[in-house]
Amino acid sequence: MRIRLSLILLFLLCCGPRLLAQLTYQNLFVDYDSAMEYKNLKLIPIRYKGPPSAQPPATRNLISFSEALRQGLVTVQERGTAAVENVHWLSMYNNSDKNVLVSSGEVLAGGRQDRVVSRDTIVAAKSGRIDLPVMCVEEGRWSEKDKKFEYSRMANTHLRKTIDQSHNQVLIWKEINNQLERDKVKNKTLSYLSREKDKAFNFKQSDYWQYFERRFRSTDSTIVGIVCMSGDSILGSDIFAASNLFYGKLQPLLMGYIEEAMVFGNTPSVGNAAVKKYLDQFLIDEIQQEAFVKKNGKLFKAGGRVIHITTY
Repeated sequence: MRIRLSLILLFLLCCGPRLLAQLTYQNLFVDYDSAMEYKNLKLIPIRYKGPPSAQPPATRNLISFSEALRQGLVTVQERGTAAVENVHWLSMYNNSDKNVLVSSGEVLAGGRQDRVVSRDTIVAAKSGRIDLPVMCVEEGRWSEKDKKFEYSRMANTHLRKTIDQSHNQVLIWKEINNQLERDKVKNKTLSYLSREKDKAFNFKQSDYWQYFERRFRSTDSTIVGIVCMSGDSILGSDIFAASNLFYGKLQPLLMGYIEEAMVFGNTPSVGNAAVKKYLDQFLIDEIQQEAFVKKNGKLFKAGGRVIHITTY
């Protein structure tokens, strides 16, 4: 409770009346002409109407979880030794001067078993130790000796949806097992990250990432989100309050969408009209957005402002 209140105060004090409107067409532009497509995955950028300097000031001191771990600004450890008490919690330490955006669906490898973050949160600067809510994504391992946690990536859309809509450990294990059995992936610990041991899969996934990374590197910095498609389906969308948050999450986010397209997808065939119809359900106004996302995704707010929208 103390951390939650401090976060609200932080955003109100930093932003005050200068806060922008929520994430709707009022300040977002869907750039259909800049669509990117490679093999089974197509994505359309969603841009902010205005320069990055006009985006919420408080987001400038807010960095992604992956970046914070890479820079050594935060650490993550097992909370204790008793599996029953601690499997769904990790200890996260932030003694840096940065606020850290942690999103549900972010996968950590190591510890006594691999975990996935189960709830969006902002870990305030200098907050010290907090309890980070997680779920298990490696059913068959609970080691006596824990390994160092390493950041992996975002989970694919199927697993993210199960996490966000159920928060049920049994259903999460079931989804992982279904995916592994579907592709005949063998692993003693039933780890969601089993595919990372497949060199052929890794090579193909890296091929996707290199294509999209080059495309994003050659564009401007007004992108705050993407909507993704594969086959005849819209996989979902992720939209952030500012471009620095989007780019901070870009690689882990795209790796999840790439895996989704490789495992479940096909050559994209969704037209712009269908994409617009999909986006209209939650980008026209805030009331409609709340109703749609409640059933078809998640909406993370801090200080009364939307920080991240995810739809499935």
